Amino acid sequence: MAEPIFLRRSDTLTEERALYYKDLLFRIAKVGTELEFAMPRGARRHDFQPLVTELLKPSRSLAMLGENGVLDVEKEHCGIEVRIIGRYPYYDSLLNQYTGIMDKLLPLGIRARPTCGLHFHLLTIWSAQSIPEIVLANLWNMVRRYAPNLKFIFSGGQDKANLCRRRQHNSHLEMVHHTPLAQSMREIQQILKNSKRVPEHQNFLNLEHVRFEEDGSIGLFHVEFRFPDADLSPTSIVAKTFLLLALLLRSVECAKYGLIHVGKIKQWHRQMELLDLISNNDGALATSDTSKLSEADWEDLTRGCEEMLEFLKPAFARFENPAFRVLKYMARHPISFMRADGKDWEEIERVLGEEVAQERRRRIDAMDKRLIKIIELGEVKAQPDSERWINRAADTLWIPRSEVELRLERLSRRKPVWDEDSGSYIFLR
Repeated sequence: MAEPIFLRRSDTLTEERALYYKDLLFRIAKVGTELEFAMPRGARRHDFQPLVTELLKPSRSLAMLGENGVLDVEKEHCGIEVRIIGRYPYYDSLLNQYTGIMDKLLPLGIRARPTCGLHFHLLTIWSAQSIPEIVLANLWNMVRRYAPNLKFIFSGGQDKANLCRRRQHNSHLEMVHHTPLAQSMREIQQILKNSKRVPEHQNFLNLEHVRFEEDGSIGLFHVEFRFPDADLSPTSIVAKTFLLLALLLRSVECAKYGLIHVGKIKQWHRQMELLDLISNNDGALATSDTSKLSEADWEDLTRGCEEMLEFLKPAFARFENPAFRVLKYMARHPISFMRADGKDWEEIERVLGEEVAQERRRRIDAMDKRLIKIIELGEVKAQPDSERWINRAADTLWIPRSEVELRLERLSRRKPVWDEDSGSYIFLR
C-alpha cells in the first residue's frame, strides 16, 4: 500500500486553493478529548466525582479555558469522563495541560480499564469559511485505508490477547462499506444515521456532528475519532493529537490529486482481515479478542503504522515538535505493548519522555540559538550578498563559515532566505 492511488474528481483543488485551506485548517482546527477512566478500587462515585471536579476546576464554558482546560467532569458507564476543551494544538501547551491533569488524577489511583476510551474531537469553530467536501472525503478514506493500524497504535490494553477495547462502541462495520467515490459525504452521513447495524455515534469515525451546506461543502467540520483506547500518558495523548491533525492536513494536500483510494484489492482485503482480528466483540468483558493474531500479523500492523507515518511526515514537518518521533516509537511499542510488559503509567511516560528529550537534543543547540538571534535581531545586516553575510556571521560566532551554512540548512523549517533590501537573512516562519 506504499504507493497511494488517487481517483479523479471534478472538485479536485488547485494548488492555490489547497495551500489556502491547509493554512486555514492549520490555524483554526482544534482537538478536544473525552478522557475516560475507572475510579480507584473501592471508591464510590458520589464521593469520588466531586473530588475530581474540585481538583480540575472545569470552566463549563467553551469560551473559557480555565485553570486546566477542562470543560466538565461527567458520569460515564466506565467511571468518570473528563471533557477537555479543544485548543490550538501547540505542543508544549498541550503537554503542560495534560501533565497537569494527570499529576492531579494519577495519585488518586484512577485506572484505564477495557470499558474506558479516549475520544478525540477534531473540529473547526467560529469560522465563516466552509471547507470543500473532498477534504472530508479524503479524511474518511484515509482512516478507512489505515484503520487496523490506527486501532493498533491507539491500543491500550494490558495483554496481547486483549490488546484493545471491543468493537461495539467504535465499530468499523459500516465504515468499511461506504466510499466517497460512489456517494457524497452527506449521503454517507445519512446512511450512518439510519443504520440498524451500528448506532450513529458508535462509528469508528463518527460524522454525526458534521454540518453540510446546500452546495455539499462543510459548514461545521466536526468529526469524532471513536477508536482510541483509554490513555493516561500525557506525552502519548499529545502525540496522538498531532497524528489526527496530520491526517486532516494531508487530506487537504491529497485533494490536489483527487480522492485517495483505500488500496488495491489484495491489500484492502488484508487490511480488513487485520481489522477484524484486532477489533471484534469476542473478548471477555469489554475487550477485543486478539489472541489469534500471529507474529506475521503483528509485523503487518507495525509496518502499516510506519507506512502511515511516512505518508503523513510532510504534515509533521510543519509542526516542528517531537510528536513524530514519539509516534515512530509507538508504531512498534504502543501503549498496550508497554502495559503488557508490566510498565505502569509513570514508566510509560518516562520512556516516551526520553524519546522527546532525544529529539530535542538533536534539533537545536546553543549555537543554533545564537545564529537565530543574529538573524531575528538583525545583528549582521547591510551585507552586499549572502556570501559576505555568512562570512560576517561566522566571524561573529567564532565558527567556520561551513558550519554557518550547515546550521542554516538545519534551520530549514523556519525557511531562512536572503533579503536584498536588508542585506541579511530573514526567517519566513
